[in-house]
Amino acid sequence: MVLCGVAAYLVVQYVTGGGGARGCKVVSATGDGVSYEFTPEQAVNAATIAAVGTGRGMPERAVTIALATAIQESGLRNIQHGDRDSLGLFQQRPSQGWGTDQQVMDPAYAAGIFYAHLARVPNYTDLPLTVAAQRVQRSGYPEAYAKHEPDATLLAAALTGQAAATLTCDGRPEPTAEATGPDAVRAALVRDFGRDALQETGAVVGGTEVPSPSPSPSVTATAHGRTVTVPVPEGRRTDAIGRDERERGWQLAHWAVANSSQLHIQRVAYAGREWTAGSDGGDWRTTGTQGAAGAEKAAGAVRIVTGQ
Repeated sequence: MVLCGVAAYLVVQYVTGGGGARGCKVVSATGDGVSYEFTPEQAVNAATIAAVGTGRGMPERAVTIALATAIQESGLRNIQHGDRDSLGLFQQRPSQGWGTDQQVMDPAYAAGIFYAHLARVPNYTDLPLTVAAQRVQRSGYPEAYAKHEPDATLLAAALTGQAAATLTCDGRPEPTAEATGPDAVRAALVRDFGRDALQETGAVVGGTEVPSPSPSPSVTATAHGRTVTVPVPEGRRTDAIGRDERERGWQLAHWAVANSSQLHIQRVAYAGREWTAGSDGGDWRTTGTQGAAGAEKAAGAVRIVTGQ
């Protein structure tokens, strides 16, 4: 009975992504002590889901719905099994028209087609999260998504740039990473922010082609030595979904931290703050002589330093 109890606990932790020393952490920007801990693998997938959503002009609420869905369906893991032919982050079924096995196992594609279906739900931003998610997923357990809303809300705030310096990782390199260095970082930026995975494969939803993502600053990322610089123009100009450059910059900075283990990223700097792998658990520190408040007004660029 004890062994069964332990096994059940481990299964719950695997599916929900909760508890334990995970390597990455998101904290509430309100200072209320609320946090969510997760693994580098889960952080990469969560960052992709957020990047694909904002790239397609989806609001933060849509990202929250998508993240809660993926937490419930796969624990933010790109799993190769599920009920019947369900696969991937959202447990999408190729036999039900979600795409090929290879497509639904691509996190960027899976997130994109989830958002495409969500966008067709009338007034989804005003619906309870579990209702909106269920109208996309058609799950046998429609109430299950609701319990993940608090964690998904924290993640969405950080990964869309609404909450600055709230995502940290210890940045321990993944030894299984296939490619690292500036070229790998730029390729990953384009994959998540600049690639329209649905139109590339000719996918349609309800007979209508999915809109292309908005132009991404990641396309203009440049590399010098081990540093990738992603320009973030100063000012209060907004993108297609009303975010200013500060929020866009923090999304990119948090994305880089979330991908630090996989891409062997050692340091990320933005808006007068700097994250360093392995330093105090990867906390953000104020840099230079300018205080954090003043630095927010002159962000400039996100600078990503790799280990190779």
